[in-house]
Amino acid sequence: MASPAELLLPGDPAPKAVPTAVASPRRAVPAFVWALPPVALLGLFFLYPLGLVVQQSVQPDTGGTSLQPYSDVFASEAFREALGTTVWLAAGATVGCLVLGFALALVIAFVPFPGGKAVAKFIDVFLSFPSFLITLALLFIYGTKGMANGVWTDATGAAEGPFQFLSTPWGVLLAEITYFTPFVMRPLLAAFSQLDTAQIEVASSLGAGPARIVRRVILPEALPALAAGGSLVLVMCLNEFGIVLFTGAKGVTTLPMLVYSKAILESDYPAACVVAVVNIAISVGLYGLYRVVSRRVGA
Repeated sequence: MASPAELLLPGDPAPKAVPTAVASPRRAVPAFVWALPPVALLGLFFLYPLGLVVQQSVQPDTGGTSLQPYSDVFASEAFREALGTTVWLAAGATVGCLVLGFALALVIAFVPFPGGKAVAKFIDVFLSFPSFLITLALLFIYGTKGMANGVWTDATGAAEGPFQFLSTPWGVLLAEITYFTPFVMRPLLAAFSQLDTAQIEVASSLGAGPARIVRRVILPEALPALAAGGSLVLVMCLNEFGIVLFTGAKGVTTLPMLVYSKAILESDYPAACVVAVVNIAISVGLYGLYRVVSRRVGA
């Protein structure tokens, strides 16, 4: 086929070239510009109040700037007891959640029963419940005037029932295990859903019993989820306030409860800020450990 230039007659003017539109290059917006709004909001609503807490912690009531509030708080018996109580409750609750969560996740994932899928879905809903709601449920059942003690007193005529543990440290521990166990089960169920069942079938065909299959086949696959879930539960238990408050446990004072006591009941704001700074430091350190563990185990 002839080109347009070949179709021109002798003497005809040559066709003019049609100019093509050249798009003007747009200047790329620097990446840091997009980061400014979230950083500004973070600084305004989180970092600035946190800075005020740190500032207040070094400003005693006598005026000036001093580390005296830290010395006074660290030397007090109440702080040492609160720190010890916080650590052992968090550690005990974490161990309990790991053991109970692993056992329940095994049943839900590998033992067929009616309603198993509904139970797995309910765990996701349970994660949205506030902690004090679980504590209230336990109070209705095992509280001094709860259902269990009511049945006992009606049946025996006794003045009070035998279930009085809920207002003790063991009651707080039970409530924390009850509330935080689904936080371990959720990653475990996700890990079990990706487990190749052929490995279990082969191990069973070779004569391995259920306990050996769990120990040699399932547990190694569950270790990343257990590490991530346990680290997360440990961090959350260290900062738990609602459960301890609503159980009304006498003599159980954790670091968050000590902050409440110093600030609200005693109006000792420098001491309250010191305890808050210590609690934040422990939480941030453990959260950093949680991130490192999660990254290494691939959870």
